[in-house]
Amino acid sequence: MNVNISMKSIGAVAVMALAAACSSTSSTGPDVAATDNANAPVSSIVAGSQEDLEQNVGHRVFFGYDQYSLSPQAQSTLQRQADFLKQHTNVSIQLAGNCDERGTREYNLALGARRAEAARAYLVSMGVDSSRISTVSYGKERPLDPRSTEDAWSLNRNATTTITSAGA
Repeated sequence: MNVNISMKSIGAVAVMALAAACSSTSSTGPDVAATDNANAPVSSIVAGSQEDLEQNVGHRVFFGYDQYSLSPQAQSTLQRQADFLKQHTNVSIQLAGNCDERGTREYNLALGARRAEAARAYLVSMGVDSSRISTVSYGKERPLDPRSTEDAWSLNRNATTTITSAGA
């Protein structure tokens, strides 16, 4: 009888030792997962910031030649901006209307103003308080791309959203 008890004891000890060895040498256990999570990249983008707007929402919409109507793509970007502004109610913005180099200074200032206002009106129609949105026109004075090519001109015909305040 003593032999049976000893064999059972040895078997139980062996099972516990095996279980302990498996849990301490596992390469997929919680310690490894914790280490992997610790090495995961951490986003340094502050929610509601200009960088957040640019990286996660989109801060610029583009227009056709001599146009200020909003394309479906521009409307999509502005819808995301409206959602962003509804989420961050402390943020105010400025919409800057821009043009390519063709046309007179006066004409482009007027066209830039219409572009900024078109974007503003769309945001307001999506429920953003108009008092949080200011507009300005830079006409052809602030090109994104200074070249005189169709590619450059298409980039320069835009309305750009900039956060002007993010109060508490």
